[in-house]
Amino acid sequence: MKHFESIDPALLLSAYAQGIFPMADGADDPSVHWVEPRLRAILPLDGFHLSHSLKKVLVSDRFRVTTDTAFADMVALCAHPADDRPTTWINPVIKASYDRLFQIGHAHSVECWQGGELVGGLYGVTLGRAFFGESMVSRARDASKVALAHLVARLITGGWKLLDCQFITPHLASLGAIEIRQADYLARLYSVLAGGDGAALGAGTTGGATGAAVPSPPFVAGDWGALDALGAAAAPDLGADRATGSPPGYVIAQLLTNTS
Repeated sequence: MKHFESIDPALLLSAYAQGIFPMADGADDPSVHWVEPRLRAILPLDGFHLSHSLKKVLVSDRFRVTTDTAFADMVALCAHPADDRPTTWINPVIKASYDRLFQIGHAHSVECWQGGELVGGLYGVTLGRAFFGESMVSRARDASKVALAHLVARLITGGWKLLDCQFITPHLASLGAIEIRQADYLARLYSVLAGGDGAALGAGTTGGATGAAVPSPPFVAGDWGALDALGAAAAPDLGADRATGSPPGYVIAQLLTNTS
């Protein structure tokens, strides 16, 4: 197995704490560059748009949903070319770097399966009570939407305060994502890392984080496993499926209905 260069985890997490993240120009590009968008997409955790059709898909349990059981496979699936995405920004350096973050508990994945095949999901980075979505993918209809619904439910239950989506897309906007200025994003991020709720500034505000100091670790972390305990309590007969680490879909739908 060939070993690729990777970004030091401490450097990578420090970059995220400052609102910066790495990308490559293509899957075959051997280098990465740091990105600080002028406009930033976030998905307010109380603003997830659970449509009637998506609720039906969740409740039907069309997909078997797992978490952190196939992290490397999920990153590889996100990097794999498709008809609607002939190339991605995920190169070997990115893959190796995020695998290192996963190994130390600072990255997570949500996977959707059909018939034993990985057909969609997402992965991202966690720092304190901020979650930074990196990439999501569907190889079956609604798979990425289901994965995002499970993620939002997990973040709400575990005490997260910020879900960063990096760049706005029509797909994310349809699910409740909004776009704010980078300065406003940094104000939210710094608030969350400092132990606040990150709600001091929103889209369209004129404030910003210019000149504010980056909070110093350690940061209070969210509880990634809290959703599993909630699922077991909400459905004692079915419980959280111990083989998948994910509650039944109706538990997810109920939680998102009550908090949106």
